[in-house]
Amino acid sequence: MTTAIQQPADRAEDPYRKPVRGRIKCVVWDLDNTLWDGVLLEDGDVTLRPGVVEHLRRLDAMGVLHSVASKNDHDTAMAKLRELGLEEMFLCPRIGWSAKSESVKEIAARLNLGVDAFAFVDDQEFELAEMEFSLPEVTRINAADLDTELLRDEFRPRFVSDESAHRREMYRSQLARDEVESGFTGTSEEFLASLGMAFTIAPAAREDLQRAEELTIRTNQLNATGRTYSYDELDALRESPDHLLLVAELTDRFGSYGKIGLALVEKGDPDWRLRMLLMSCRVMSRGVGSVLLGHLMRLARTAGAGLTADFVETGRNRMMQITYAFAGFREVSREGDRVVLAADLDRTQDAPDYVRLEVRP
Repeated sequence: MTTAIQQPADRAEDPYRKPVRGRIKCVVWDLDNTLWDGVLLEDGDVTLRPGVVEHLRRLDAMGVLHSVASKNDHDTAMAKLRELGLEEMFLCPRIGWSAKSESVKEIAARLNLGVDAFAFVDDQEFELAEMEFSLPEVTRINAADLDTELLRDEFRPRFVSDESAHRREMYRSQLARDEVESGFTGTSEEFLASLGMAFTIAPAAREDLQRAEELTIRTNQLNATGRTYSYDELDALRESPDHLLLVAELTDRFGSYGKIGLALVEKGDPDWRLRMLLMSCRVMSRGVGSVLLGHLMRLARTAGAGLTADFVETGRNRMMQITYAFAGFREVSREGDRVVLAADLDRTQDAPDYVRLEVRP
Protein backbone atom coordinates (compact mmCIF):
# COMPACT_ATOMS: atom_id res chain seq x y z
CA MET A 1 0.00 0.00 0.00
CA THR A 2 1.33 3.43 -0.94
CA THR A 3 1.64 5.95 1.87
CA ALA A 4 -0.36 9.13 1.20
CA ILE A 5 1.59 12.33 1.69
CA GLN A 6 -0.52 15.24 2.90
CA GLN A 7 0.19 18.55 1.22
CA PRO A 8 -0.63 22.01 2.55
CA ALA A 9 -3.72 23.41 0.84
CA ASP A 10 -1.93 26.18 -1.04
CA ARG A 11 0.68 23.76 -2.40
CA ALA A 12 -1.88 21.09 -3.33
CA GLU A 13 -3.55 23.55 -5.74
CA ASP A 14 -0.41 24.02 -7.85
CA PRO A 15 2.73 22.25 -6.61
CA TYR A 16 4.48 23.19 -9.87
CA ARG A 17 4.31 26.92 -9.16
CA LYS A 18 7.59 28.33 -7.87
CA PRO A 19 7.04 30.14 -4.55
CA VAL A 20 7.81 33.83 -4.36
CA ARG A 21 9.86 33.51 -1.20
CA GLY A 22 13.58 33.25 -1.86
CA ARG A 23 13.17 33.70 -5.62
CA ILE A 24 16.04 36.20 -5.98
CA LYS A 25 19.45 34.51 -6.31
CA CYS A 26 21.60 37.51 -7.23
CA VAL A 27 21.42 41.26 -6.59
CA VAL A 28 23.21 43.45 -9.14
CA TRP A 29 24.26 46.85 -7.82
CA ASP A 30 24.93 50.17 -9.45
CA LEU A 31 27.77 52.04 -7.73
CA ASP A 32 27.44 55.86 -7.94
CA ASN A 33 24.74 57.16 -5.60
CA THR A 34 23.64 53.58 -4.98
CA LEU A 35 26.34 51.52 -3.29
CA TRP A 36 28.07 54.71 -2.28
CA ASP A 37 27.11 58.38 -2.04
CA GLY A 38 28.65 60.50 -4.76
CA VAL A 39 29.96 60.05 -8.31
CA LEU A 40 33.38 58.42 -8.25
CA LEU A 41 34.84 60.04 -11.36
CA GLU A 42 33.55 63.51 -10.40
CA ASP A 43 33.79 63.61 -6.61
CA GLY A 44 36.91 61.51 -6.18
CA ASP A 45 36.13 60.68 -2.58
CA VAL A 46 32.90 58.75 -2.09
CA THR A 47 31.44 57.15 1.04
CA LEU A 48 29.36 54.03 1.46
CA ARG A 49 25.66 54.62 1.81
CA PRO A 50 24.38 53.94 5.33
CA GLY A 51 23.15 50.39 5.76
CA VAL A 52 24.46 49.06 2.44
CA VAL A 53 27.17 46.85 3.93
CA GLU A 54 24.66 45.38 6.38
CA HIS A 55 22.37 44.46 3.46
CA LEU A 56 25.26 42.96 1.51
CA ARG A 57 26.42 40.76 4.36
CA ARG A 58 22.92 39.78 5.48
CA LEU A 59 21.93 38.61 2.01
CA ASP A 60 25.31 36.93 1.46
CA ALA A 61 24.87 34.91 4.66
CA MET A 62 21.51 33.69 3.33
CA GLY A 63 23.07 32.54 0.05
CA VAL A 64 22.07 35.48 -2.14
CA LEU A 65 24.86 36.46 -4.51
CA HIS A 66 25.96 40.00 -5.42
CA SER A 67 27.38 41.55 -8.57
CA VAL A 68 27.88 45.01 -10.09
CA ALA A 69 26.61 46.72 -13.25
CA SER A 70 28.03 50.24 -13.33
CA LYS A 71 28.86 52.84 -15.96
CA ASN A 72 32.25 53.78 -14.64
CA ASP A 73 35.96 53.41 -15.19
CA HIS A 74 36.67 49.77 -14.43
CA ASP A 75 40.07 50.08 -12.75
CA THR A 76 39.08 53.12 -10.67
CA ALA A 77 35.85 51.50 -9.46
CA MET A 78 37.52 48.19 -8.62
CA ALA A 79 40.24 50.01 -6.70
CA LYS A 80 37.56 51.78 -4.66
CA LEU A 81 35.78 48.49 -3.93
CA ARG A 82 39.09 47.03 -2.73
CA GLU A 83 39.74 50.09 -0.58
CA LEU A 84 36.29 49.67 0.98
CA GLY A 85 36.96 45.96 1.65
CA LEU A 86 34.09 44.86 -0.59
CA GLU A 87 35.74 43.47 -3.72
CA GLU A 88 35.29 39.83 -2.68
CA MET A 89 31.54 40.32 -2.18
CA PHE A 90 30.88 40.78 -5.90
CA LEU A 91 31.00 38.04 -8.54
CA CYS A 92 31.57 38.84 -12.21
CA PRO A 93 31.33 42.65 -11.87
CA ARG A 94 30.58 44.46 -15.12
CA ILE A 95 31.99 47.98 -15.03
CA GLY A 96 32.20 49.92 -18.29
CA TRP A 97 29.97 51.92 -20.59
CA SER A 98 27.59 49.37 -22.10
CA ALA A 99 23.88 49.14 -21.30
CA LYS A 100 23.28 47.75 -17.84
CA SER A 101 20.80 45.23 -19.20
CA GLU A 102 23.64 43.79 -21.29
CA SER A 103 25.77 43.64 -18.16
CA VAL A 104 23.07 41.66 -16.33
CA LYS A 105 22.78 39.26 -19.28
CA GLU A 106 26.54 38.66 -19.15
CA ILE A 107 26.50 38.12 -15.39
CA ALA A 108 23.59 35.68 -15.70
CA ALA A 109 25.45 33.73 -18.39
CA ARG A 110 28.64 33.55 -16.31
CA LEU A 111 26.75 32.38 -13.21
CA ASN A 112 24.45 30.09 -15.22
CA LEU A 113 21.33 31.62 -13.68
CA GLY A 114 18.08 32.73 -15.26
CA VAL A 115 17.57 36.50 -15.43
CA ASP A 116 14.28 36.11 -13.56
CA ALA A 117 16.38 35.26 -10.49
CA PHE A 118 18.06 38.69 -10.57
CA ALA A 119 17.33 41.99 -8.87
CA PHE A 120 18.86 45.27 -10.05
CA VAL A 121 19.44 48.27 -7.75
CA ASP A 122 19.99 51.73 -9.25
CA ASP A 123 19.30 55.35 -8.35
CA GLN A 124 18.38 56.54 -11.86
CA GLU A 125 14.90 56.11 -13.31
CA PHE A 126 16.37 55.95 -16.82
CA GLU A 127 18.48 52.89 -15.94
CA LEU A 128 15.56 51.19 -14.20
CA ALA A 129 13.34 51.87 -17.22
CA GLU A 130 16.01 50.54 -19.62
CA MET A 131 16.21 47.36 -17.56
CA GLU A 132 12.41 47.00 -17.56
CA PHE A 133 12.31 47.41 -21.36
CA SER A 134 15.20 45.04 -22.12
CA LEU A 135 14.86 42.47 -19.31
CA PRO A 136 11.36 42.73 -17.81
CA GLU A 137 11.97 39.53 -15.80
CA VAL A 138 14.54 41.30 -13.63
CA THR A 139 13.23 42.73 -10.34
CA ARG A 140 14.02 46.46 -10.25
CA ILE A 141 14.70 48.43 -7.07
CA ASN A 142 15.19 52.15 -6.72
CA ALA A 143 18.19 52.80 -4.47
CA ALA A 144 16.07 55.18 -2.40
CA ASP A 145 13.87 52.24 -1.40
CA LEU A 146 16.44 49.53 -0.76
CA ASP A 147 15.98 49.54 3.03
CA THR A 148 12.43 48.27 2.56
CA GLU A 149 12.66 46.47 -0.78
CA LEU A 150 15.56 44.22 0.18
CA LEU A 151 13.52 42.89 3.08
CA ARG A 152 10.79 41.51 0.83
CA ASP A 153 10.07 37.79 0.76
CA GLU A 154 11.73 37.40 -2.65
CA PHE A 155 15.07 38.01 -0.93
CA ARG A 156 14.43 35.80 2.11
CA PRO A 157 14.69 32.03 1.60
CA ARG A 158 12.52 29.98 3.88
CA PHE A 159 15.59 28.12 5.12
CA VAL A 160 19.22 29.10 5.38
CA SER A 161 20.98 25.80 4.77
CA ASP A 162 24.55 24.91 5.65
CA GLU A 163 25.47 25.64 2.05
CA SER A 164 23.89 29.09 1.99
CA ALA A 165 26.72 30.88 3.77
CA HIS A 166 29.25 29.23 1.43
CA ARG A 167 27.36 29.79 -1.83
CA ARG A 168 29.48 32.74 -2.91
CA GLU A 169 32.68 30.72 -2.51
CA MET A 170 31.14 27.78 -4.38
CA TYR A 171 30.36 30.07 -7.29
CA ARG A 172 33.82 31.58 -7.09
CA SER A 173 35.29 28.07 -7.33
CA GLN A 174 33.10 27.43 -10.35
CA LEU A 175 34.36 30.59 -12.03
CA ALA A 176 37.92 29.38 -11.36
CA ARG A 177 37.08 26.05 -12.98
CA ASP A 178 35.67 27.86 -16.00
CA GLU A 179 38.82 29.95 -16.24
CA VAL A 180 41.05 26.87 -16.18
CA GLU A 181 38.81 25.13 -18.72
CA SER A 182 38.98 28.07 -21.13
CA GLY A 183 42.77 27.71 -21.25
CA PHE A 184 42.85 23.90 -21.34
CA THR A 185 44.31 22.54 -24.56
CA GLY A 186 43.10 18.93 -24.40
CA THR A 187 39.69 17.41 -25.10
CA SER A 188 36.62 18.06 -22.98
CA GLU A 189 36.85 14.56 -21.50
CA GLU A 190 40.52 15.08 -20.65
CA PHE A 191 39.62 18.28 -18.84
CA LEU A 192 36.87 16.56 -16.88
CA ALA A 193 39.29 13.78 -15.97
CA SER A 194 41.74 16.38 -14.66
CA LEU A 195 39.18 17.61 -12.13
CA GLY A 196 39.23 14.45 -10.01
CA MET A 197 35.46 14.44 -9.49
CA ALA A 198 33.78 12.35 -6.80
CA PHE A 199 30.00 11.85 -6.97
CA THR A 200 28.28 10.65 -3.78
CA ILE A 201 24.71 9.30 -3.55
CA ALA A 202 23.03 8.70 -0.20
CA PRO A 203 19.57 8.46 1.34
CA ALA A 204 18.37 11.90 2.44
CA ALA A 205 18.90 12.61 6.14
CA ARG A 206 16.87 15.18 8.06
CA GLU A 207 19.78 17.61 7.95
CA ASP A 208 19.65 17.45 4.13
CA LEU A 209 16.04 18.57 3.85
CA GLN A 210 16.52 22.32 3.99
CA ARG A 211 18.91 22.12 1.05
CA ALA A 212 16.59 19.60 -0.67
CA GLU A 213 13.65 22.00 -0.48
CA GLU A 214 15.91 24.76 -1.74
CA LEU A 215 16.93 22.63 -4.73
CA THR A 216 13.32 22.07 -5.77
CA ILE A 217 12.73 25.84 -5.65
CA ARG A 218 15.97 27.05 -7.24
CA THR A 219 16.49 24.43 -9.97
CA ASN A 220 14.83 25.02 -13.33
CA GLN A 221 16.86 23.77 -16.29
CA LEU A 222 17.65 20.32 -14.88
CA ASN A 223 14.35 19.70 -13.08
CA ALA A 224 12.29 16.91 -14.63
CA THR A 225 8.92 18.16 -13.37
CA GLY A 226 9.42 21.71 -12.12
CA ARG A 227 7.54 20.75 -8.99
CA THR A 228 8.47 22.21 -5.60
CA TYR A 229 8.40 20.30 -2.31
CA SER A 230 8.29 21.71 1.20
CA TYR A 231 10.52 20.59 4.05
CA ASP A 232 7.56 18.81 5.71
CA GLU A 233 6.62 16.99 2.49
CA LEU A 234 10.19 15.84 1.99
CA ASP A 235 10.47 14.72 5.60
CA ALA A 236 7.31 12.60 5.25
CA LEU A 237 8.57 11.10 2.00
CA ARG A 238 11.97 10.40 3.55
CA GLU A 239 10.32 8.32 6.27
CA SER A 240 7.82 6.59 3.97
CA PRO A 241 8.61 2.89 3.40
CA ASP A 242 7.07 3.21 -0.06
CA HIS A 243 9.43 5.97 -1.20
CA LEU A 244 13.13 6.45 -1.75
CA LEU A 245 14.54 9.96 -1.39
CA LEU A 246 18.18 10.32 -2.44
CA VAL A 247 20.59 13.24 -2.44
CA ALA A 248 23.76 13.60 -4.50
CA GLU A 249 26.90 15.58 -3.77
CA LEU A 250 29.85 16.43 -6.01
CA THR A 251 33.43 17.45 -5.18
CA ASP A 252 36.56 17.98 -7.25
CA ARG A 253 40.06 19.36 -6.80
CA PHE A 254 38.71 22.90 -6.57
CA GLY A 255 36.39 22.01 -3.68
CA SER A 256 32.78 21.02 -3.12
CA TYR A 257 29.84 21.83 -5.37
CA GLY A 258 27.62 20.99 -2.40
CA LYS A 259 24.48 18.89 -2.62
CA ILE A 260 23.56 19.14 -6.26
CA GLY A 261 21.06 16.35 -6.97
CA LEU A 262 17.78 15.03 -5.65
CA ALA A 263 15.61 12.07 -6.64
CA LEU A 264 12.28 10.78 -5.37
CA VAL A 265 11.10 7.27 -6.26
CA GLU A 266 7.75 5.73 -5.42
CA LYS A 267 8.34 2.00 -5.12
CA GLY A 268 5.32 0.33 -6.74
CA ASP A 269 4.62 -3.07 -8.23
CA PRO A 270 5.47 -3.95 -10.97
CA ASP A 271 7.06 -0.54 -11.67
CA TRP A 272 8.90 2.01 -9.62
CA ARG A 273 7.86 5.59 -10.44
CA LEU A 274 10.46 8.34 -10.54
CA ARG A 275 8.42 11.27 -9.26
CA MET A 276 11.23 13.81 -9.18
CA LEU A 277 14.73 14.07 -10.59
CA LEU A 278 16.76 17.26 -10.55
CA MET A 279 20.34 18.41 -10.72
CA SER A 280 21.74 21.81 -9.87
CA CYS A 281 22.61 23.93 -12.90
CA ARG A 282 26.10 24.32 -11.37
CA VAL A 283 27.02 20.87 -12.72
CA MET A 284 25.41 21.17 -16.15
CA SER A 285 28.78 21.22 -17.93
CA ARG A 286 30.40 18.50 -15.82
CA GLY A 287 28.97 15.50 -17.63
CA VAL A 288 27.42 14.03 -14.47
CA GLY A 289 23.74 14.66 -15.21
CA SER A 290 23.04 10.99 -15.89
CA VAL A 291 24.97 9.52 -12.93
CA LEU A 292 22.06 9.67 -10.46
CA LEU A 293 19.61 8.45 -13.10
CA GLY A 294 21.83 5.49 -13.98
CA HIS A 295 22.05 4.55 -10.30
CA LEU A 296 18.25 4.55 -10.01
CA MET A 297 17.92 2.39 -13.10
CA ARG A 298 20.34 -0.16 -11.64
CA LEU A 299 18.45 -0.15 -8.32
CA ALA A 300 15.13 -0.85 -10.04
CA ARG A 301 16.61 -3.63 -12.15
CA THR A 302 18.18 -5.26 -9.09
CA ALA A 303 14.79 -5.09 -7.31
CA GLY A 304 13.12 -6.81 -10.26
CA ALA A 305 10.98 -3.77 -10.99
CA GLY A 306 10.43 -1.63 -14.06
CA LEU A 307 11.04 2.12 -13.90
CA THR A 308 8.83 4.90 -15.19
CA ALA A 309 9.39 8.62 -14.76
CA ASP A 310 7.24 11.74 -14.60
CA PHE A 311 8.28 14.56 -16.89
CA VAL A 312 6.62 17.96 -17.21
CA GLU A 313 7.64 20.22 -20.08
CA THR A 314 8.26 23.57 -18.40
CA GLY A 315 9.89 25.37 -21.33
CA ARG A 316 13.22 25.49 -19.52
CA ASN A 317 14.03 21.85 -18.83
CA ARG A 318 14.79 20.59 -22.32
CA MET A 319 18.21 19.43 -21.12
CA MET A 320 16.61 17.03 -18.63
CA GLN A 321 14.37 15.66 -21.39
CA ILE A 322 17.50 14.97 -23.45
CA THR A 323 19.11 13.27 -20.43
CA TYR A 324 16.17 10.87 -20.19
CA ALA A 325 16.27 10.15 -23.92
CA PHE A 326 20.00 9.35 -23.89
CA ALA A 327 19.41 7.03 -20.93
CA GLY A 328 16.92 4.98 -22.99
CA PHE A 329 13.60 6.34 -21.67
CA ARG A 330 10.71 6.54 -24.12
CA GLU A 331 7.35 8.28 -23.92
CA VAL A 332 4.46 5.95 -23.03
CA SER A 333 1.68 8.44 -22.25
CA ARG A 334 0.99 12.15 -22.40
CA GLU A 335 -1.59 14.60 -21.10
CA GLY A 336 -0.79 18.07 -22.36
CA ASP A 337 2.69 18.99 -21.15
CA ARG A 338 2.79 16.12 -18.64
CA VAL A 339 4.50 13.00 -19.87
CA VAL A 340 5.20 9.53 -18.49
CA LEU A 341 8.42 7.92 -19.67
CA ALA A 342 9.51 4.28 -19.36
CA ALA A 343 13.08 3.05 -19.03
CA ASP A 344 14.81 0.33 -20.99
CA LEU A 345 16.66 -1.25 -18.07
CA ASP A 346 18.82 -3.29 -20.43
CA ARG A 347 20.53 0.02 -21.32
CA THR A 348 21.71 1.13 -17.89
CA GLN A 349 24.81 3.30 -18.07
CA ASP A 350 27.76 3.28 -15.71
CA ALA A 351 29.20 6.53 -14.40
CA PRO A 352 31.78 8.10 -16.73
CA ASP A 353 35.37 6.96 -16.21
CA TYR A 354 36.35 10.45 -15.05
CA VAL A 355 33.93 10.32 -12.07
CA ARG A 356 34.45 8.25 -8.94
CA LEU A 357 31.02 7.11 -7.71
CA GLU A 358 30.39 6.41 -4.04
CA VAL A 359 27.01 5.03 -2.93
CA ARG A 360 26.25 5.20 0.77
CA PRO A 361 23.67 2.93 2.42
